[in-house]
Amino acid sequence: MPATSRTATRFPAPVDTALRTAGWRPGRWDIKQAEIWADHLRAHVSPGGHRHAVFPAAVEAWAEFGALSIDANGAKGVEIAPGGLLVDPLRGLHLARTFGDLGRALDTEVCPLGAEPDGGAHVAVDVEGRVYALDHTGDWYLGDTIDQALTTLLTGTRPVRLTTG
Repeated sequence: MPATSRTATRFPAPVDTALRTAGWRPGRWDIKQAEIWADHLRAHVSPGGHRHAVFPAAVEAWAEFGALSIDANGAKGVEIAPGGLLVDPLRGLHLARTFGDLGRALDTEVCPLGAEPDGGAHVAVDVEGRVYALDHTGDWYLGDTIDQALTTLLTGTRPVRLTTG
């Protein structure tokens, strides 16, 4: 077996290192915790009557990466400073209207995934598994999959700003 096959990972090396440092391993799957989060989000109703959408793509992301506090470990970013992610959908519990509005703008449903550890941005996933970040500067597209989004965040690759029109 060639050496590259034995060492190949699903993620670029710095992302893989950050994930493993946070406690992730291939095959990690905590569906029990993911279901607890799903039940909690489904039960929450904002004062304005807004509810969270919960769907398989979100539950699967929580099952694999849930409760991890992922840090870029001081790495230099490719284009911007790398960020981290605390995968805890309850960080977005009180943003049901905000995530609902984003989903309507994107013609999909959006569910909280977690937040940057410093609280700078909230991260969400849609029904197709695409990942977005919302912060005080705007709404951002992080990638088509959770893997791409983690790579964007942890390598400091500039995300795409969502715009209208």
